Amino acid sequence: MTDTTNTTSHREPVTVLGLGLMGRALAAAFLEAGHPTTVWNRTPDKATDLVAGGAVLAPSAADAIRAASLVVVCLSDTAAVRDALAPHRADLAGRTLVNLTSGTSDEARELATWSDDHLDGAIMAIPESIGRPEAFLLFSGSRAAFDRHRDSLGRLGNATFFGEDPGLASLYDVALLGVMWGTLNAFLHGAALLGAAKVDATAFAPFANQWIGSVTGFVDAYAAQIDRGDYQAEDAALETHLATMKYLVRESAAAGVDTDWPARLQALTERAIDAGHAGASYASLVEVFRGRA
Repeated sequence: MTDTTNTTSHREPVTVLGLGLMGRALAAAFLEAGHPTTVWNRTPDKATDLVAGGAVLAPSAADAIRAASLVVVCLSDTAAVRDALAPHRADLAGRTLVNLTSGTSDEARELATWSDDHLDGAIMAIPESIGRPEAFLLFSGSRAAFDRHRDSLGRLGNATFFGEDPGLASLYDVALLGVMWGTLNAFLHGAALLGAAKVDATAFAPFANQWIGSVTGFVDAYAAQIDRGDYQAEDAALETHLATMKYLVRESAAAGVDTDWPARLQALTERAIDAGHAGASYASLVEVFRGRA
C-alpha cells in the first residue's frame, strides 16, 4: 500500500481530526504515503509522534479544516463530530469531508448535509493494519468525491464504494460487526463447553477455524436463497438443525456452561418453524429477523 518513492508534491494535502488510536493510525498512513498531513486533537499531546514524523499540528479545528482539501474525521462518536465541526461548517465549503467515526446510518445521513462533498465511511480493521492490504474501508455518499480521492483513501487500505446513500457504509459496518460478534460468541461458547472437559481453547481453535471456513460456503448458498425468496432445504431442514440445537443446550447445561446463546438459537428456529417454514432451509430464519415470522 505504501509508496515511499513519491515526494509530498505528488500527494494531496490531508487533514485528520481526532487522534485516538485509529486517528493516529490514519494520520501515520497518510504521512508514510507522502501526503502533507495536518492533524488536530482536543488534547494536542497525542500528536507528538506524528509531528516528529512530519505532520503539522493545527492550533484549532478551524485551522486544520482550512489546511487541506480532504478532511478526515475519526472521533469517538457522532456527538463529538458535531461538537468539533458545528462551529466551522462554513470552512467545509469546497472541501471533501470524510467521516470515519462510527455511528448509525441516520447520523451519517445527517452529517452528509453539512458538506456538499461528503463521504461516510467505516473501517473494518484494527489500527495496526491501517495502510496494509488486509485493512478494508467502506464508503458511501458522493460518488464524485470517492472517485476524486480514491487514491488517497486507498493509502489507508482497500477502499470500496457502496452507493450514494450516505448511510450504507454505516449499515454495512454494523452488519459485518454482527457477523464478527456472532462468530466470536459461538467460538467462546464452544471453548467454554470443551473447557469443561479439560480441552484447551488452543486445541479447539484450529478446528473452529476450519469449520468457519466451511461455513462461508453456506453463506453464499443462503444469500442466493434469500434474494430469490426460495428456502428449499438443499442441505438440512430446520427440524434437523433444531434437533442438534437441543443437544447443544443440554450439553451446555450438563457442563455448567451458560445456555443463553444456544437457547436463543433454538428459540429462533422454533419461531421459524411455527411461522410455516417447517422443512425449509436454515436461510428461512431471515424472515424471523425481518419481523415477518
